[in-house]
Amino acid sequence: MKWHQKIKLLGKRRIKIGSFCLHEKSPARAPEGTMVQCFLIHTLCPIGALSAGGSRVLFSRVFGPEEAMLSGPDHDLSPEGRRLLQKERLAVVARQVQSACGLWREAAGRPAVEAVLGEESAALQEAESGVLRLAAGDPFPREGCVLWLAVQALGFTLVCQSHENLLLAEGTLRNLARLCLDNLRLLGPGSEVVLKSDRIEALLHRLLPHGQLLFLNHRFAQSLDKELTAYMAK
Repeated sequence: MKWHQKIKLLGKRRIKIGSFCLHEKSPARAPEGTMVQCFLIHTLCPIGALSAGGSRVLFSRVFGPEEAMLSGPDHDLSPEGRRLLQKERLAVVARQVQSACGLWREAAGRPAVEAVLGEESAALQEAESGVLRLAAGDPFPREGCVLWLAVQALGFTLVCQSHENLLLAEGTLRNLARLCLDNLRLLGPGSEVVLKSDRIEALLHRLLPHGQLLFLNHRFAQSLDKELTAYMAK
């Protein structure tokens, strides 16, 4: 049976995140087992005390069981050791994306620009994007695929399983970036992403529940967009 024949439409459900509540018919999920491993928002240019080529992870969300991100000796680590290992692996991904973005901009003759508050829509239209392949063990136990979107000095990144639907993943990434930029004003100096993590989590809960990609029809996408925008404006 082909994967598109396995899609199941879920019934109505009630979802509440803080004061955010939706009664909506759920969209179709991607085939069982497909998974986004993590979502990152990070810097693409050195800031503050960061060394040249450094990148700071501003927000991260890892999906799936912790054991799936561990291999061999990793299982013997203490909880704190596992936390530090995961933090370093996410930092490695951020640095790889920054390096790839830097090479792309250099080749295209497009140097990094200063973040400008209020120009989110224009910045997103001009955003660079790319795909990276991760070999097993570099940095995660299993091979994977990284999709990145560079909006001025801010990077939005999804780490997916190697067999993931990349077109669907790219659409989800762009949608997440658009909603974050339009509603949370993440561009510009002094923007504290960490203070807005609860709202980013709300976006992920609806657009990327438990790391599952969703097939959204146009009508559902418009309805969801309006409700998310109303919630983010509170």
